[in-house]
Amino acid sequence: MSMKDMLAIKKAVDHLRDEDVRSYLRLILMNIKMQKEQGKSPEAYAADFIELYDDLMGQQDKRILWDPVPSCTHVHIVCGDSFAGSMKMALKGLGWSETHKLIILRENYAIGPLYALDTPEGREARSEWFRDNITDAYEEYTEFEEEYDELLRKLEQIPGQAKIVIWTSSNAYEQAGMRHALYLLRGKRNAVAVYDACAICEKLFNRPDAFIIYRYSGEIPSDKLQEALMRLDENHKLGDEEMTCLIQDWQAICEQAGVLRIWQDDAVVEVPADYYDRYLLEKLDKLKPPAGDNGFLKSARIIGEAIGYCDQYVDDSYFEYRLRELIYAGVLEIKGVPAGMRYYSVRRKRKL
Repeated sequence: MSMKDMLAIKKAVDHLRDEDVRSYLRLILMNIKMQKEQGKSPEAYAADFIELYDDLMGQQDKRILWDPVPSCTHVHIVCGDSFAGSMKMALKGLGWSETHKLIILRENYAIGPLYALDTPEGREARSEWFRDNITDAYEEYTEFEEEYDELLRKLEQIPGQAKIVIWTSSNAYEQAGMRHALYLLRGKRNAVAVYDACAICEKLFNRPDAFIIYRYSGEIPSDKLQEALMRLDENHKLGDEEMTCLIQDWQAICEQAGVLRIWQDDAVVEVPADYYDRYLLEKLDKLKPPAGDNGFLKSARIIGEAIGYCDQYVDDSYFEYRLRELIYAGVLEIKGVPAGMRYYSVRRKRKL
C-alpha cells in the first residue's frame, strides 16, 4: 500500500463523526457474526468488506456536493467536522441542501502558532509545530498547504447573490475561525451574517429545571440546529464597521507568536503555553490511582477529567502535549510509551 493510499484512508476516517464510526463498527461486527454463523464463502465475505470500504472512501466524493455552486442562495461557514456533520444533517432535514452549501474551517485556531498564517512561511511554521508537538499530527499536516488552497478555492466559488452565514460560539477556536473567515472574504461584496449557534440553542431549549451549556458548536445535535436555522433573520447582516473591526482582530492575532488562546472578556486572548499545567496537576492530585499500580494514573483519564471540567473548549491533544512537557520537565514520572494518551501513565515526581 502506498503512502498516498494510507493518507487517504486516514483522512476519510478522521473526518467521520462519532456516530458514523459506531455505525461502521456495527456493520463490521454484524458481518463477522453472520460469517461465523452462516459460513459465508470467503469471496462473499471479502465482497461485503470491499463494499464497506468503497462506501467509506466515497464520503470524500460526497463532501464535494456541499461545495458552493452558482445557484446556491446561502453558504454556511463552520469550524470543525463535528459541527459540519450536524449542519449537513440539519440542512438535509429541512430540505435545504440544494440551495444551502457548506465550507468547513478544519483548523483548531485555539492552539498552535497563527503568526503570519496567511503566508507560506507562517503556514509552514504552524505545520512544523504540530508535527513536533502533537501526537499523530504528521500525516495531517503534510497536507496543510493543500487544505488551505482548497479553502481559498471554495471561498472564491461563492456566487455574488449568496448570503454568507458564519457560525461561531463563545470559545477561542470558533471566534478566531470566524475572524479568519471574514479576513479571507474581505474582497467579496456578499451580505455576511454571524450567528452564535450555542447561544441560540441555549435560549431556545434551556429551562430552569433542565439546561445545557454548550462549549462549542460541535456539541449541538442536528434536531436543535434545525430549529436554530429556521429562526435566522434574512435581513440581518454585519455592518461594514463591525466587519472591519473583526478583520483587524484577526490581523492582530496573526502578529502574536504564542501557541495557546482562550476566549476571555469577549476577546480572543493569547496566554502562555503552560497556562493549563497547574490545572492538569490539580486534576491528577484529585484522582485516585488504581490499586497496585504504584500511584500511576492513565494519562487518558487525567485528560478526560480536565476536558470535562474545563470552562474553555480545549482539544485533548493540547492537554496531552502539556502532560508530555511536564514529563520532560521532571515534574511527572512516566510508565509506558508517550506515543498517544492511551499508551502511558503518569504520577507526580515533584511539586512545581
